[in-house]
Amino acid sequence: MDVQLKGKLALITGGSVGIGLAVSKALAKEGVNLVLCARDKERLRKVCKDIQSEFGVEVMAIAADVSKSDDINSIIEKVKSAYDGIDILINNAGTGSEEKIIDAPDEKWQYYWDLHVMAAVRLSRAVIPLMQNKGGGVILNNASICAKQPLGYEPIYNTTKAALSMFSKCLANEAIPFNIRVNTVNPGLILTPDWKKTASALGEKEGLTADQYLDRLAKEYTPIGRFGTPEELAHFFVFLCSPLASYSVGSTYYVDGGWLNVVE
Repeated sequence: MDVQLKGKLALITGGSVGIGLAVSKALAKEGVNLVLCARDKERLRKVCKDIQSEFGVEVMAIAADVSKSDDINSIIEKVKSAYDGIDILINNAGTGSEEKIIDAPDEKWQYYWDLHVMAAVRLSRAVIPLMQNKGGGVILNNASICAKQPLGYEPIYNTTKAALSMFSKCLANEAIPFNIRVNTVNPGLILTPDWKKTASALGEKEGLTADQYLDRLAKEYTPIGRFGTPEELAHFFVFLCSPLASYSVGSTYYVDGGWLNVVE
């Protein structure tokens, strides 16, 4: 299937690992040029070099922490200096948390708010004029099933991902007159390095290995009985970026192996 993306330009945050890396590779396979942002400069450079070599697309690496407004300004300036517009923005950067509301300090709440919500606000605000230069575009916000169905050990993550979903819906209504489609993806159990780190920490408390903890979690929560791979999820992102999804506007899509326990 031709998804009609060859020659487009995508800006992806958190693009050097996990879901962001899988989406980057999936888009590159379709001929999409990339601007990848991540904090780990060396890993980012290697990833960009590997993608460029494997798929033959242009890949720009920008080391940045999108929880910081100055870093976002730097990203936008570098993109403007190299390109006349952007076709796709994927707000993907994020990470899990672990705390109790009663003792989580303001600083932790603020960090996750800046990382999950304000990064998407700031980047979207800056990128929309660049998309207008191209006659339209696509913004995808990677939230989480936890925006709807929270996990008890990470209330800050749950709250900020829910806010991201609402922001996405509001932005969709504002942006569609400019031919810019905004949607949200709410993944379920996707086997990323972040999940493995979480499983190690939580499993240790119960005397379980990370793999044992993950296997139990998947069987307990998902009818499909397993974690999804970042590559499985990436296929869905590619479709939503494509003109083939032209009537998909302001929606939230669950890719969760059947985990969600309500009708959406």
